[in-house]
Amino acid sequence: MRRLPPLRALEAFLRVVRQGSAKAAASELGLSPSALSRRLQALEEFLGKKLFLRQHQALKLTEEGQAFYEVVSPLIEDLAEAVEAQIDTGKLLRLHLGTPSLFAEQRLFPRLLELRKLHPRLHIDIDTGPHLDARLGDTLDAAIVVAGAPDDALYSVRLDHNKVYAFTSRALAEELGSNPDAAKLSRQTFLIHNELPDSFTAWKEALGLTKLEPAAIDHFDSGQLILEAAAQGLGIAIMHDDHFRRSGDQRLARLYDVEVESPYSYWFVCRPRALDARPVRLFHDWLVGAGI
Repeated sequence: MRRLPPLRALEAFLRVVRQGSAKAAASELGLSPSALSRRLQALEEFLGKKLFLRQHQALKLTEEGQAFYEVVSPLIEDLAEAVEAQIDTGKLLRLHLGTPSLFAEQRLFPRLLELRKLHPRLHIDIDTGPHLDARLGDTLDAAIVVAGAPDDALYSVRLDHNKVYAFTSRALAEELGSNPDAAKLSRQTFLIHNELPDSFTAWKEALGLTKLEPAAIDHFDSGQLILEAAAQGLGIAIMHDDHFRRSGDQRLARLYDVEVESPYSYWFVCRPRALDARPVRLFHDWLVGAGI
């Protein structure tokens, strides 16, 4: 039998390339930077060639490293599929996933059938409760969270970039007009999600209305309820542009054509070692690869 490269070193190499970051790869593998470096060096010694240029603590593929990746990566994928096909086909794979309910409704559920067809044995328990990141490793295997930046101790992948939109019922939007009017806005109720408090501040700053004090601010823990409250004319919702577009609710109208970068994004998060569990790895690879 031909001699094989050290598989742990090969795994480290592939993850560094795919993550684009040694730090992210080390976090994903649950390794220290020095341990990751030793694995990469072991692979280079086995091959007898340099795979990376090391510059200012950053790793950049050499031409030989790029060529090696292009040859090996598809073969490893084929191997993984072959091994998976030999694993007990009668046993269900169970993932305990935390996710905001609006993300699940608008982005996850419309695509889950694709995942089911790809991995029929993978089943997901959905938890839409609070404090999802704090329950990782306890009641949750992985989570989708909305945050400025997740805890550095967690493995994380950013799923999107967003704009802040203000929108309300069509009738109220017509009443407010196309130009921001501080006097009119000060008589309105604003609808804010508990997990997106800084969105309102960002929106006010972008419109030059930092001193705006509305008649009231109503707080919600449900994105679906904010959408419905806005559609019913109960106030002005401050949410992500993606939420507005995916709702497809013709009762809603956006206020003012102003681009506002959101302080928040959706992230996939889990404990670094959780990626060694097949349900987590299968879901992670599908989620990121499908661009959910």
